[in-house]
Amino acid sequence: MSNLDLAIKIAGVNKIASACGISQRAVYKWLKKGSLPKTEFYGKTHYAETIEQLTAGRFIAEALLEESRQKLLSD
Repeated sequence: MSNLDLAIKIAGVNKIASACGISQRAVYKWLKKGSLPKTEFYGKTHYAETIEQLTAGRFIAEALLEESRQKLLSD
């Protein structure tokens, strides 16, 4: 299980969706893809930082971004 999966499981889909201003379906898409959306890498969104805050720093934004970056590059 990836750090993103664990972070979402710990914080909860509903809580992350609400804090990020997106739908629960969008969060489930992250889980299915195994990565945050590409908008994270263009500075349009800051979902990784929000997840870091929701998990009280247990999951660091940079680590979530790097994991997502590696997943996107491997596809």
